[in-house]
Amino acid sequence: MSMDLVIVIVLLVAAVAMFAIGRPRMDVVAVLMIVALPLTGILTVPETLAGFADPNVVLIAALFVVGEGLARTGVTYRLGDWLARTAGASLTRLIVMLMLSVALLGAVMSSTGVVAIFIPVAVSIAARTGVSTRMLMMPLSFAGLISGMLTLIATTPNLVIDAELQRAGLEGFGFFSITPFGLVILALGIGYMLLARRFLGGEAAGPDAARRTFGSLMADYHVDARTHRYRVAAGSPLIGMPLADVELGDGLRATVLMIERSRLFRRTVHLTADDVVVAKGDVLFVDVGVSSDAARRLRLERLKMTEGFFDEYSRQVGLAEVLIAPDSAAIGRSVRTLRLASDHGVEAVGVRHRGRTVEGDYADVRLAAGDTVLVTGSWPAIQRLGGTARDYILLDLPAESAEVAPAANQAVFAIGSVLVMVVLMVTGIVPNVIAALIACLLMGVFRCVDMGSAYRAIHWPTLLLIVGMLPFALALERTGGVDLVVDGLLALLGGAGPTVLLGGIFVLTAVIGLFVSNTATAVLMAPIAISTAAHLGVSPLPFAMMVALAASSAFMTPVSSPVNTLVVEPGRYRFADFVRIGTPFTLLTLVVSVLLVPLLLPL
Repeated sequence: MSMDLVIVIVLLVAAVAMFAIGRPRMDVVAVLMIVALPLTGILTVPETLAGFADPNVVLIAALFVVGEGLARTGVTYRLGDWLARTAGASLTRLIVMLMLSVALLGAVMSSTGVVAIFIPVAVSIAARTGVSTRMLMMPLSFAGLISGMLTLIATTPNLVIDAELQRAGLEGFGFFSITPFGLVILALGIGYMLLARRFLGGEAAGPDAARRTFGSLMADYHVDARTHRYRVAAGSPLIGMPLADVELGDGLRATVLMIERSRLFRRTVHLTADDVVVAKGDVLFVDVGVSSDAARRLRLERLKMTEGFFDEYSRQVGLAEVLIAPDSAAIGRSVRTLRLASDHGVEAVGVRHRGRTVEGDYADVRLAAGDTVLVTGSWPAIQRLGGTARDYILLDLPAESAEVAPAANQAVFAIGSVLVMVVLMVTGIVPNVIAALIACLLMGVFRCVDMGSAYRAIHWPTLLLIVGMLPFALALERTGGVDLVVDGLLALLGGAGPTVLLGGIFVLTAVIGLFVSNTATAVLMAPIAISTAAHLGVSPLPFAMMVALAASSAFMTPVSSPVNTLVVEPGRYRFADFVRIGTPFTLLTLVVSVLLVPLLLPL
């Protein structure tokens, strides 16, 4: 083993370790590797940065924009509404239709985005039908993962593997090359979940639990117990003061939910903003207690809170639960430092941390992926938060609200743009990246997306991860690392034949995928699979296909994929639930893949 190979392995192990512990962020790790590899002298700067010129990186960015167009035009929500109407009260029909809908939509847009969209739909249906959300959330995540096995563009690892095949001078995959395998696994997945649902159990959701009232959400997060009403009396030093400067004693900044003003015999409610100026007679709804001394000094008169008081204002003041996304910048930060008011026009008024509602002061709780935050603000601001902020996923709205799609009238054009893209990709008239860019342009022409939403839709950390990990494939190949792994596989399993080696490739890919993202796993395993086929003198397509299937088989733990992480809190799952349900299905996927891949892609 050469010193250059040792250096590459050390860097690779360091990157994997940082991915596994989640510190620093994956895109920061990628940048560290981009900086480190040229310094070793193994790769040149142009070779290390070649990923920025890779057509598949541009293709992936374009697909994020296409998915955003489907969401903004309400196509995704309408699919969920159709599902809710047609599924009826049958749990079997509901699971089948839910998994088919998620898999179908996930075949042309991000599976993480699709699952995020369908979580509130599934929770709402569970409430209406009286079934437990535990019986729906895991089928939802399984379908999201399997959707990556339905088309070439369904998930990033497929594109990474296809690019590696082309880099090796091979033909690569077609748009539907992976589809036959995915359809079989999807059918098995639906049947498996129909059997496994009895092991998920859980209490049934109550009527309208998913879309509770304004007041019940307040009560669930204990906001009603913390909230106080104070009238600003004449002579108060707060009069004329901008809300941003208001302190209610002991240096405590007020978290004001809303301001009630009575003018000309009518009562109106004003949402809070830092430029709002306090006036005489205003009634402040404050999420903190004010001491008696401070109330006297500030001339604040405490008023009673009557039962159901908040319901009166539900049409003027928005309220919603948002889920902290798996790659959110809010992870590890406290609510106090999120800048929700200045950046998104909403205020946090409650937190559920690791499944439990935080009582008392929640402002300094360090947020984790899967935590939920109750926010208040205008309904448009809340909709913008759910539709444009990638750090937060809009999870629950009270029954008084209505879903809004900013470009709902353009839905037919969004669907048409996607159909044009798929036809161009299937026929091969233009390269895939050009087809996706054409779809983006059509989305813009028909106002399905605007420039701001298009740029926000692109998940830049994913792109940086790909660019940062791609040079490792070249570095391992140049230093003999790929040959070393291939020789080890051949020595261990070579005598058993190519079919057993296919299984070994699947297992190795799935195991690596437990610790790092499926994109990074595909980057590392694609050249190993192709080189293994070359050593055996057989077609590389079956080996590359095994990597693609295994990379999407992240069923075993809640942290092996963002798709799984999203459903943990709504489904009230534990780590052991995924191990218990996901491991048998991963083994089933392994068996099916080993049997089908050599049959449909001859060695």
